Formats: sequence, C-alpha cells, structure tokens
Amino acid sequence: MKETAILYCESKFGTMDGKTANGLIRSSRKYQILGVIDSTKAGMDSGEILEGVKNGIPIFATLDEALENLSTIPHQFIYGIAPSEAFLKNDERNIVIHAMANGMNIVNTLHEFFSDDEEFVKRSEQHGVTINDVRKPPLKKDMHLFSGRILGINTPVITVLGTDSAIGKRTTSVLLEEALIKEGLNAVLVATGQTGLIQGAKYGIAIDAIPSQFMTGEIENEIMKAYENEKPDIIIVEGQGAISHPAYISSCAIIRGSRPDAVIVQHAPKREFLGDFDYMKMPSLKSEIQLIETFSKSKVIATTINHEQMTDQEIQQAVIDNEKDLNLPSTDVLTHGCNKLITSIFQSFPELRNKKNKVLVN
Repeated sequence: MKETAILYCESKFGTMDGKTANGLIRSSRKYQILGVIDSTKAGMDSGEILEGVKNGIPIFATLDEALENLSTIPHQFIYGIAPSEAFLKNDERNIVIHAMANGMNIVNTLHEFFSDDEEFVKRSEQHGVTINDVRKPPLKKDMHLFSGRILGINTPVITVLGTDSAIGKRTTSVLLEEALIKEGLNAVLVATGQTGLIQGAKYGIAIDAIPSQFMTGEIENEIMKAYENEKPDIIIVEGQGAISHPAYISSCAIIRGSRPDAVIVQHAPKREFLGDFDYMKMPSLKSEIQLIETFSKSKVIATTINHEQMTDQEIQQAVIDNEKDLNLPSTDVLTHGCNKLITSIFQSFPELRNKKNKVLVN
C-alpha cells in the first residue's frame, strides 16, 4: 500500500518552482497525497489549479489546518518546492520540526541535506521519525565512471530533453512510459531528478547532486541496471535542464551517459525568458533541436508542448506550426495524449511492433 503524504509548497504550487509538488499530484506510485500546503491557494482543489478538473486533493493554508481537517496524520511530509537557491528558508525550519513533532517522516528534495543538520537529526531521533534526503549522492567509492557498457545494449533508448528547466520533461517521460506499457510494451523509465525518484521510479539518480566526473557513469549504470533487471523493450530517460542552458551541464551528461537512439524535445511556446534567468531569452525549438542532434549524434523524432499560459486554440496552433516548420510530429501530452509519440517511436523502431503485445499475452 502507498504511504500517505502531505506536500509543502508554500506560494509555489502550480508554478515552475512547485514542480515537485505538481508532479506528485499528477502521478505518484509511491505515495497517496492527502493535501498540499500553500496559503496563497488555500481552500482550492489542487486538480483545478493544475488541470482545471477537481481531483479531491485539498490545499491548506498551514500544516496545523491540514492536521485539523485530515482524518489521519500523513506518514510523510514532503518538501515540494524546487527553488533556484536550493536551500531551506529560516521560517521553513520550524515547519519541518513541527512535522516531525507530529510523527511525520521527512522527505527532503533540496541540495541541503537534513541528515547532516544536527538539530534535525536530534529532533528525528526524539520523535522516532526518518529523514530521506532524496538528492544525497552515494559515497564516491560507490559511484560509477562511464564504462562503455551501454554501447552493447540492443534496446532502444529514448531521451526526453527540452529548451529550459522545469518545462515538463519529467511529466512527458512519465506519461510516455505509461502509454507504452498500455500498448503492451515492457517500458522502463530512468529518472534523473528528485521528483521522478519520489514519484516511484525504480531506476534513477538525482543527477544534479553528482560530481561531474561521475555523472555520465551514474546515468549509464542506472540504464544498465534497468536493462539487465527488467529486460525492457524500450527505455525512457528523463532529461534535465537544457543543453543550451548556461547554468546546467546535466543535459550534456544525460546525453553522454544514455547514448540515446532517439530524442523527444519539450518546449513552452509562450515562455519568453529562461525560467530562473529573466534576462536571458528562450532558445527557439529549432535551434535546440539542431544543437541536440549535433551534440548527441541522435535524431529528434518528435516535439512536445508545455501549454503554460496557452489557450486550447493556441495549443492546437502551436502543434500545427511545429509540424509544419520542423516536419516532426508534435503534441501536448497533457491535453492530447501520447499517440503521436508512440506512432513516431514505432516508425523509428519498427521491431517494437512485434513486441507490443508480448506483455499483454504474458
């Protein structure tokens, strides 16, 4: 059974910095989400904010309000914000301590590790709760350098990249994996960020917490574990950042470590500036595709849309424009589904058609 959880996302739910909470509301194999804490949206339904449709998961102003209204104390308190500064604010420390005092285990998604914090460790021991630092990397002696083993696998690897951070690469990856499984394929997702891991991905690593020397090896190792353990028909690898983004090297490492056979690229047509850098213009989808194909030596086989600030009509027009300008299938997976992506994958890897009913038959 899933453990129950509450998401802390003060003033950020439904925004780019709230992507961890947003993702867990949309999909979680590991936790049953009971509510969200965000005083700016208290009293609303979380589904209405994300998708315009109620999902029955309420938003509370405070942790105390949540505890007063929920029928049970959640097992887990999840820090659901992904701020650019990546550290806990002073007033948030008291909220984490309060959650511990109420018997909740802590899931920490920040680069600041709570298990290294003397006060947090003392409080967790006092209240008999655990601290899970999702981004805490393994010891260097346990990390992997790139070995080249991935060059010998015969399973298609699809990497989902994008034109910016927090643009929907993980959401597209999760929905694509689910859609491929429904097609009867044994599809496996390799997560590369904290949200994918919390959502329940069996394989993955928080790549932005790994020293650069080990990044490609850690990605390769997770893919090889998935390949050897699951014997999948297809592997989907979640991207991070953007290859053109000056603040991130994660996309480069993911490309090097995954050696993708094909790439899907996500773009937000209405986003004018990079998410955390409002003085830097967004790249065009076309320029990003050219950069990806040059760097990776792989072909982009489809594009996907992040529909932030877009009407249904604008989404449809963006799909039409992308397909005309780029001669590639395009879709918004949240509103239009993954059918075009699956068709493109089957066209690129026709051998998968013979495997698509294998899982269903077995």
